[in-house]
This record gives sequence, C-alpha cells and structure tokens, in this order.
Amino acid sequence: MPVPRKARVLIADDSALMRSLLRMTLDPHPEVEIVAAAGDGEEMLSAFDRLHPDLVLLDIDMPRMNGLEALSALRRRDSRVPVIMCSTLTTRGARITLEALARGATDYVSKPGAQHNIREGIAALTRDLLPKIRALCAGAPVASEPIPPNPSAGLTRPSLPAATPRVIVMGVSTGGPAALERLLPQLPASFPLPILIVQHMPRIFTGLLAEHLNALCSVRVREASAGMRPEPGMVCLARGDWHLELGRDFRLSLNQDAPANFCRPSVDVLFRSAALACSGRVLGIVLTGMGSDGLAGCRAIRAGGGAVFIQDAETSLIWGMPGAVASAGLADKILPLAAIPGEMLRVAGLQRTSRAQEPAG
Repeated sequence: MPVPRKARVLIADDSALMRSLLRMTLDPHPEVEIVAAAGDGEEMLSAFDRLHPDLVLLDIDMPRMNGLEALSALRRRDSRVPVIMCSTLTTRGARITLEALARGATDYVSKPGAQHNIREGIAALTRDLLPKIRALCAGAPVASEPIPPNPSAGLTRPSLPAATPRVIVMGVSTGGPAALERLLPQLPASFPLPILIVQHMPRIFTGLLAEHLNALCSVRVREASAGMRPEPGMVCLARGDWHLELGRDFRLSLNQDAPANFCRPSVDVLFRSAALACSGRVLGIVLTGMGSDGLAGCRAIRAGGGAVFIQDAETSLIWGMPGAVASAGLADKILPLAAIPGEMLRVAGLQRTSRAQEPAG
C-alpha cells in the first residue's frame, strides 16, 4: 500500500517565536512537512516559487510586504493553493482577517495569546490548526462519515412539505464567510422570511462579519441579540461563543451552555430549537464546513416535517458538515452554492430577482 504523501507547508511569519511554535506544533505529525519558514511576504513568495507547497500559513503583520499584500501577490500566481491566515484575536486583527478572506484566503487560525505558555500555545494550535491542514490538503472534500458514491446534485425528496417555512436556519463553518458573501447578496430586500445563521467563529469576528455582510446585501444582516424578534428580510448571525436559539414566542435567546460538537455556537442547538419553535415549518441549510455539527439538528428538522438543503461537494471548500447530512440520507436537495439562493426564493414564494432590477429605497 502506498504511503500517503505529506502535506508540504510553507510558513510566513516575522516572529521567530511564532515560527518556532508552529514548528513544535507540526513537526511531531508525520503527515505534515514544513518545507520552509519565511520572515516576510517577499521571502514567502520566493520560497513559494521554488518549492510549490501544498499550503501556506501566512501572518498578517510583516515587514516589507504584509500579509494582505503577500496574499494578493500569491493569488496572482496560484488561485487554488490553500492559504491559512494567522491572526491575533483583536478587533484590528479580525477586520484584516475578514478582508483577507474576501481577497481569497482559505481560512484563518488565531494565534495563541500572550497569556498562553508554550505548552498551552502548542495545544491550542494542534487543536485549531492541524485539522484544517489535514482537511485542506487531503486532495478531496472531507466528510465526517462515509459518503455514498456520486450523490445526485439534484436529489429531491418525493414530496417536500407544502407549507411555506416560517424561518430559514443555516449552518456553516470552514469557507463560510466567502460562501455567505456569494449567497446572501442574491436575496432581495423583500425576502419574506427571517434567516438565522450559525457561522463557527470567535466572538470578536461575528459582529464584524455581520457589518461586512450588511454592507453587501439588500437584506439586513445583524449580529443576534437576546430578545430580538426575527423579521422578514432580516439575517441574524449567531454571536461567537454563544449558542443561539429560537423560542416558541419567536424571539431569540443566547446562552453559554456547554459546547455541542465542540462548537459554541452550535448549528445543532439552533436547528433543534427552530424545529421545536416552528412545528416543522423550517428550512435548514448546511453549507461548507468541517465536522458534523448540524447533523442532529437536520434530523430534528426532518422529523418535525421540515426540509433540508445542503451545499454540494464540488462547491464546498470542505464537505464535512454537508457530507455528514448527505450520508445520513437527510438532504432533500444537494445543490451547488450558486443554486441555493434561487431555491430559497422558490421556497419563500418569490421569483429570482437581480439586485439591479430591485426598486430603490
């Protein structure tokens, strides 16, 4: 049996301590090989041209050429190589990371804080970074469970529920900001249903992501707050580190109960609450992401009479979360990302309308 090829990783960070921490994190794992460690963006590009790595770990703040400049230059060379940004958990770091994701970065990882000792820093990076490298360098969409061969891109339950949903709930993780940037701007301001979203992100990112998406969209995008009543044409994004639930009074609540599937916020928590609150009149949508968060929630939605759509493998950055739903036979439709807004409009009783055709005001 052939030995699997190692994931060849190029590091770019001006901090010798961070480069050392990344080496100590990745070197013990035989499936990963660090091929070079650059101190700035220019060195990274030179090393990339020589070595053609499978993945780049890219710092944001570097001399001569910073992370955003280096990312743009790298994407002109190669549009597909995975790039993980190494970000500090600050407001500035979060803003720049979101800009990097918009410019083509694949994902991000938070640098260990100053309060962490070396052992804690290695543990945090092992937990957060290593699964992303494994998934992004696997060479194929990664699912949490075995996937049936060649699932149909147009798979449809013989009889979808006739009742219009009261709410659309959505779960997304790795690759989510880019997917949401493409999906949500396709919806008109007149969209007649509220949309609740769990995106796996730390607390400092979610408010900024809501602001960023709101500037791009006709629908209103807000970070969720306790007591908020979701309205038609409103998108409520779960707050990082807080579970989001929809109550029977159709108001939102937030809590810091234990993580589910190692996640807080958890897609399962939101989906199960919506299934209970809306007596089955729920459309659940699972987009790109690692792991299987959302699987139990989709089961609850289907058991209550609701419907589930998932993003297909071809357009997902990581087909873990949607793939787990497909494996369990819970997907009513498996769709490319570009087709999902149209299906949302159809389910809501609207025809697709471009933003250019939508009346002003």
